[in-house]
Amino acid sequence: MFVGIVDGDEVIETDQTSMEDVLSHGFAEKAIRHPSLRVTVLAPFPRPSKIICIGLNYRSHIEEMNWEVPKVPIIFTKPSSAIIGPGDDIRIPQMSSRVDYEGESAIIIGKRARHTDDGGSHIFGFTCMNDVTARDLQKIDPDWTRAKGFDTFAPMGPFVSGQAPTRILTRLNGNIVQDAPLSDRVFDDAALVEYISNVMTLEPGDVIATGTPSGIAAMRPGDLVEVDLEGIGCLKNRVVS
Repeated sequence: MFVGIVDGDEVIETDQTSMEDVLSHGFAEKAIRHPSLRVTVLAPFPRPSKIICIGLNYRSHIEEMNWEVPKVPIIFTKPSSAIIGPGDDIRIPQMSSRVDYEGESAIIIGKRARHTDDGGSHIFGFTCMNDVTARDLQKIDPDWTRAKGFDTFAPMGPFVSGQAPTRILTRLNGNIVQDAPLSDRVFDDAALVEYISNVMTLEPGDVIATGTPSGIAAMRPGDLVEVDLEGIGCLKNRVVS
């Protein structure tokens, strides 16, 4: 296992074996290249100390849900045990009759943030995430933990980029179901880091999922869900029962 750098159709091997080590020590390239088709890509940060998610952050989604624009970010958490990587299966739990996709851009924290007023300087990079949600359970539970926290409910990857994406696209079985500029968000990346850091300390490797645009809908066994961020790649996961 190694951390690699994507270079066209090849992956350059580095001297680090985890992204956590990259955050702590940096990395150096090796003179070893692998064809990208022969490399299995894992979730970039498989067990962060926490995943913070943002609800109702796209104006299009707020309108879709018939809610008012929030004055401050709505935050909730997912357990890190929900994380899966590209190509892994999203599993529909028996206790839910409706499970939705929510394509999102996720922030990776690069250095500790506590009561910061310079959120952008604490961001290491960005990756794709699917905030999978048991919608029927979300509607009946006073707290969203169960609806958001099942195993496999946090697909993440495939890559991390230091360049902020500008548009998010989600496909269900090849059909575009979500398509929005990130400028439609109420709170941008830096503002989210600043707000959350005044609630809890953000550690290197922590993940912030920054909200989903309109177009959410149910997934069924056999479906293929793709979350695509410009400049980062496409996160693909199959749905199984």
